[in-house]
Amino acid sequence: MERLESQKLNIVEAERLIEDFREDCILRGMSEESVRKYISAIRIFTHFLKSKRLGFADVDKNILKEFLRYLKFERKVGHKTLENYFSALSTFYDYLAYEELVPANNVLPFRRRYLRRYKKDDEQYVRRLLSVEEVSRLVNSILDPRDKAIIVLLAKTGIRRNELIRLDVDDIDWQNYKITLKKTPKRSNRVVFFDDEVAIVLRRWLKIRATLKPKTKALFINYGSKRRIDRNTVYNIVVRYSSRLGLRISPHDLRHWFTTWLRRNGMPREFIKELRGDRRKEAIDIYDHIDPEELRKAYQAYIPKLGME
Repeated sequence: MERLESQKLNIVEAERLIEDFREDCILRGMSEESVRKYISAIRIFTHFLKSKRLGFADVDKNILKEFLRYLKFERKVGHKTLENYFSALSTFYDYLAYEELVPANNVLPFRRRYLRRYKKDDEQYVRRLLSVEEVSRLVNSILDPRDKAIIVLLAKTGIRRNELIRLDVDDIDWQNYKITLKKTPKRSNRVVFFDDEVAIVLRRWLKIRATLKPKTKALFINYGSKRRIDRNTVYNIVVRYSSRLGLRISPHDLRHWFTTWLRRNGMPREFIKELRGDRRKEAIDIYDHIDPEELRKAYQAYIPKLGME
């Protein structure tokens, strides 16, 4: 590959580079969701450069400062999203440098200098721990069967948003009250359990879902398109209902709630890690087998009850 010339950004050439980068990410074993986020961030950066009549080779610390100001003050992007954008850019320029298309990755030293400073900003997000009573109030305020099932399932299984989106109807084992998740790079144990409260809201939703006659096996669908629900819809559901009660939480806050309250209720740490599906980090962990039936009974004993109406 030849070195990029400093010139006005050619969108066709930019798209080719982005697609080459996508393939590189896949070859490196990055998850589908991570690749999606990276490509989205780079396309936003590409449009920014185009508006300045600049190309990828023109990027230096001053251009990066302009982009940071644009994200922070014009797009009103929060701290965590800023980190994600510049992480994507750094990985992209690392790829360009590896292919000898640019002399070096200028984004890496920029991140070290400026994003550390932003961590001290008052806008930094602090994850909130909801009480059992607050989550109970939240779920009992929801009348829509689909939205209620989504929030209850997130809270009482601790699954990630992407794991919920990929669920199919036949992933549910009603006899053993468990769900088998799709494979993801972040998760080791793919089996999660649920209790009677989850069963109630899931069955209510499935009755409504059946009347919609979707052509997909997806457990959760959009009402209009009848297709698999997307990330933004799940996020908006959680934010909308929680904001009405003055709570303002994200889907990941429900995973945090799940973890914390199992711990506070006395569940052994290794059981919580298994239910969360955390990757085993030490070699000795592969010999630490947990009996599934013992884990199921522990879950039923320690998971908080929300008093579903």
